[in-house]
Amino acid sequence: MSETAAVAANRANWDERVASHLIAYGVEDFIADPTRTTSIVRDDLALMAPHLPGGSPAGLDLVHLQCHIGLDTLSWARLGARVTGIDFSSASTAAARDVAARAGLAATFLDSDVDSALDACGDRFDVVYTGVGALCWLPDLTRWARVVAGLLRPGGLFAVRDAHPVLSAVDDDRSDGALVLTHPYFPTGGPQHYDDGTTYADADVRLQHADTYEWQHSLAEIVQALLDAGLTLTSLAEHRTIPWRALPQMVETAGGYVLPVGGDRLPLTFSLTATKPLGRGADRLRDTRP
Repeated sequence: MSETAAVAANRANWDERVASHLIAYGVEDFIADPTRTTSIVRDDLALMAPHLPGGSPAGLDLVHLQCHIGLDTLSWARLGARVTGIDFSSASTAAARDVAARAGLAATFLDSDVDSALDACGDRFDVVYTGVGALCWLPDLTRWARVVAGLLRPGGLFAVRDAHPVLSAVDDDRSDGALVLTHPYFPTGGPQHYDDGTTYADADVRLQHADTYEWQHSLAEIVQALLDAGLTLTSLAEHRTIPWRALPQMVETAGGYVLPVGGDRLPLTFSLTATKPLGRGADRLRDTRP
């Protein structure tokens, strides 16, 4: 399976997910309540706040890579950011534009994969944001990190929270509570193939485009790619919660899904922030609110 064919299969899968995700994500409730933001953005804001002027994205230009149907992107808009969302699924970005219009929110959504995002978007941003569940769909993190750096203004902030790479190596078919590593932790050079035809947001949905391909990336690979792209790491953390039931034994809590016992055995997510160094004469990320 070539990289191009794998990405095309993933795009068809994500196009097909849109209809069920518009329901599962609670889009109508989001539109109806002008104060509503997603729990993912609320959690990510807490991680990003120490690195934002006044602890807020208000007044900043923010681009969301791999934005899907745009609820997280539009949540940043409700928090005062000027937002752009980018996704390789044209069905997703079409849905995002519709949600933005119905919610009365200003936002730009562009059709592009991550590798081509610099060509698709001529602007540069104060914040580049990648939401949870995104990195496994990227074949090459060297290219990804260069795009992130290219989209950032000097002094700008990059932030990501995602599934911890060691979680991806755990056998997710076991229901006996044992944590057994059966999948690769380190990159293998090619993707893992899945054909279960379901979606994490609605297990009852059966997709016709069932084939997906995911690339494993170690924590060191993620960090080093950003460092090699010239960014400066400003925070790195590991967490005991995750926004979806990644293993059968996980239980839902107010803060996300957790292991029911022995939660200290395994990190479930990680987060990091990084900044683009200032060039000569450039200003730091400033509070641009009126």
